[in-house]
Order: sequence, then structure tokens, then C-alpha cells
Amino acid sequence: MTELHKMTACDAVAQVASGDITVEELVRDHLAHIAQRDAAVQAWTHLDADAAIAAAQAMDKAGPAGPLAGLPIAVKDLIDTGDMPTTYGSAIYADHQPATDADVVADSRAAGGMIFGKSVSTEFAWRNPGPTRNPHNPAHTPGGSSSGSAAAVADHQAMLSFGTQTAGSVIRPAAYCGVIGFKPTRGSYSTAGVKPLSPYLDTVGLFARAVADIELFDRALRGSEKAIPQTRVSSPRCGVLLPYKAQLGSGAEAAIERGCRAVEKAGGTLVEMPFNQAFEDLAALHVPIMLGDAGRSLAAEFRDHSDALVPFYREKIAEGQAIDDATHHANQAEADRRRMEMAAMFHGLDMIMTPPAPGEAPHGLEATGDPVFNANWTLLGWPCVTLPAGMGPNGLPVGVQLVAPFGADQALLTLASWLEPALRQECN
Repeated sequence: MTELHKMTACDAVAQVASGDITVEELVRDHLAHIAQRDAAVQAWTHLDADAAIAAAQAMDKAGPAGPLAGLPIAVKDLIDTGDMPTTYGSAIYADHQPATDADVVADSRAAGGMIFGKSVSTEFAWRNPGPTRNPHNPAHTPGGSSSGSAAAVADHQAMLSFGTQTAGSVIRPAAYCGVIGFKPTRGSYSTAGVKPLSPYLDTVGLFARAVADIELFDRALRGSEKAIPQTRVSSPRCGVLLPYKAQLGSGAEAAIERGCRAVEKAGGTLVEMPFNQAFEDLAALHVPIMLGDAGRSLAAEFRDHSDALVPFYREKIAEGQAIDDATHHANQAEADRRRMEMAAMFHGLDMIMTPPAPGEAPHGLEATGDPVFNANWTLLGWPCVTLPAGMGPNGLPVGVQLVAPFGADQALLTLASWLEPALRQECN
């Protein structure tokens, strides 16, 4: 039998629906692959093989239903699961068992998805990484904070996964691991049951190995089984923005060049965007908003478990708590104003192409990489998707990031689907 774990999610759904494979066969194949690989990758904080098989057997007996039809899904260990531990990446919550599922978990179960296990997160989705390694080279980080979610999908240990992004925690690890990462417009998916770091910025995102799989997952979560309208893409105009050039490595530059050639090969038009100081200045606003929120979101941990927190957390939580409410609310209002103001960036453009990361995944596991090319887009709340764009000089994946205006999620995924085959061809 074909290695089922290497199928796309869309192909797996079709084969389960046709009766060519069972959910149990799909699950057992994934578990066998995990048994071979996870000692090297360490993507999971919780995975109960017996429970997964029992759930698969129940699905087969009832008849798989819903658009996700038994697909194995990894859930970042920041997102509550009523039947699995959720530690938020912290020893403080080592024995924590939520009473209920987060909304996105409940929605994916209702759509027929198989909640396979919990994937490694950095502590509180911020710092203090877990043990997960990059599947392409275990000496390198997979990125974070959604470390396990990106690595599990990249290593074919799960077909889909949930992550979260407050700065760059979906888009950057997707680029580092060579998979598709989708950060929707902020507020697209409920964050109820997701441990908050910055309620203003926190966004649930998705990982998969093909854009069509992201589309499938997105439709299921939004409650629509209808296909995203595949309106004919006729010569879309793609702006090319290279902010923070001094931090852009050769691998990232080469990825953007491949992305540009792919746009032209697919029939699109490139528009070079000039230096944008207003965009780069957004970084100075992202920091105090994130700190102010974190100081409030992690107040209980700071009060009751200060000794268990690494010095970084004690320092930054205190710094965030020192930002008074009036200043904090004013910062958020200013971010709202700038989002409206900066919508003009898309005048005459269908999308923007920009780097998702400074380059390949850094060596070592002590940090998860710099979110310099992500945080401003997160602040603006605009939808972003990362597409793999070949390998860098060290043999690790690099990618391109596509961005669309606020609320234009479906248009962005349509454009990503249009560009994907040309980019793949350009990278071969």
C-alpha cells in the first residue's frame, strides 16, 4: 500500500470517502511513521496511539462524515483539548487538563477531523523553546512558537495542524520547515480556549503541505463546505516589498527572486514597491502592545509562580504591567488607525510578496528565529500565507510570504493556489 502519510489531505479525504482506505488505516500508517521519526523530530507533547486507533475505528463504524473525514490533525499545546492535556509549553501547567475543547478544536471535530495529539509550543507561545527539531536538519530550529505543528506537518506526521501567531509564529516556522503556513485575517477563527498572550494580536493559523489542503481546512473551520470560488486569475498585480533589507540573507533574497520569476511565468505582473518608512515604523508599535497585553494575560503566573518563570518572562511581564491602561488602549487605537491608513499600500495591487523570514532556520535550539518580517503584518491583522520556495545555501527550506488586504482571505488563497505550481516548477 502507498505510504498514506505522504498523501495530501484532499487526496486522503477522497480515498476515505470512496472507501479505498479506512480512517484506521490512515491513522495506523501515521503512527508507524511517527514511531520511526519522532525520536529525531520530537514534535509531540501528547500522543496516545491506542486512543487514536479507537477513535479511528469509531469513525469507520459510524461512517466518516464531514469535510475533514478522519484527517490526522496536530493541535498546538497552547490550544485547549477536553480529552488531552494542555500545558501551554510550561512546567507550571504540567498536569493541566482542560474541561472543554477550544472552539477551533470543537469545529474541526464537528467537521470530521481526527484530533491526533498535542504538538510542542514554546512556553506561552513566546520564549523558552521545547525540544522540537527541524525535520530537514535536527541541528536547526523548526521555528516557533508553533514548533511542533510546523515540524509534524513537514515530517508527514500529521496532515494538518493548528498554530497561533502573535508576532511570527505561523509564517516563520512554515518557511523554516518548508510547508504552507496560513495566518488568516485577525479574528477569522475564534480564540476561545486558546491561552492568551496578546488578545489584540493573537491569531489562530494553519499548516499543511498544499494550498488546497489549507483551503479545505479553512472552509471546514468557517462552516462552509462550498469550494472557494476559483475565479479565473488574469494577470494579477503582485507588489514586491523588501523591508528591513539589512537583515535579509542570501537565501531569502534568492527565494524572492524565484517567487518573482514564478509570478511572471504564471502570467502575473510584478510591481516593485519603494521603501516604506511608515511600514517599518510599525515595529515600534507592535512591541508595547504585545508587552502590555502579556503583562495582563500572564499576571496570575507572574503573581503565583514567579520562581518558575525564566528571567525573560519576569522582566517582560513586569515591563508590560508598567504600561498603564490609558497608554495601552491608546497604542491599540493607534494600531487601528494605521491599519486603515496603510490599506493604501494595496492600491493597484492584488497581493504583496515579501520575505517570511531573514533566511534559513538558524542553527541551534535555544531560539526560534527573528520575527522581523512577520510582526508588522500581524499588527495590521492582514492575511498572510507562506509558500515553500526551494532551499537556501545551507540546504534548508526558504519561502515567500504573500499578503492581502484585511478580510481578503479567500482571494489570497486563490492567488496562492494560482502561484503554487509555477513556484514549485521554478524551484525544481
